[in-house]
Amino acid sequence: MMNDLVSILKMNKAGFERVVPFDPAMDKLLLLDFTENNTELTDEVLDDVRAFSYYINNKLQSSHARYGIGGYAENRTIYRRSKIFNGSSSVWLEDEPRSLHLGIDIWGKPNTAVMAPCDGIVHSFAFNNRPGDYGATIILSHRLQGISFFTLYGHLGLSSIKNIQGGDRIAKGDIFAEMGIPAENGQWPSHLHFQVIKHVEGWNGDYPGVCKYSEREAYLDNCPNPDLILQMMPGS
Repeated sequence: MMNDLVSILKMNKAGFERVVPFDPAMDKLLLLDFTENNTELTDEVLDDVRAFSYYINNKLQSSHARYGIGGYAENRTIYRRSKIFNGSSSVWLEDEPRSLHLGIDIWGKPNTAVMAPCDGIVHSFAFNNRPGDYGATIILSHRLQGISFFTLYGHLGLSSIKNIQGGDRIAKGDIFAEMGIPAENGQWPSHLHFQVIKHVEGWNGDYPGVCKYSEREAYLDNCPNPDLILQMMPGS
């Protein structure tokens, strides 16, 4: 269907602005793996945000990369660091955990500018302050060629949500947020979680960025690949 969101995003890819400052001719990106294949991510690293931040920063510096990137549809082990991904359980293996990542993460320096890829309206925002959660979060609503959709920006700095209101208009290219520090972003190394959502299903200032692997088909259909907008992954 030509009015399907994925088709619309592909048709409009040339018109999107960068979500973070990035020059593909100059800036190197480093693909980061957070699956079980990455044996460097021990519990000692994951359980200490300072150690986790050092791990990320060291990877970027040693590779001379401006950003680390990746994660869409990645079945991750890193969520065992937080109970919020295990439903009501506090034990990683007791129930099926949420482990399949629904956005793309861009790992970079705190206070990195975040910009709107296209015209939008502030749908909602919140400070999701549990350890491992999004921290400061903004959801924008958009409309392209008659199709409505949403973009979610997680792990922001608190200043990003202090002077906005629902219904505020955000123009394409506007700097409206920034990457946060661990105390403001859910206790994570500095990064942006960027997610595209067809239907937010009544959520406000929040929407699952990780789902159970058994629910992947429905969630991936509702959350198409954010690189359709970002155009930062290899082969974009």
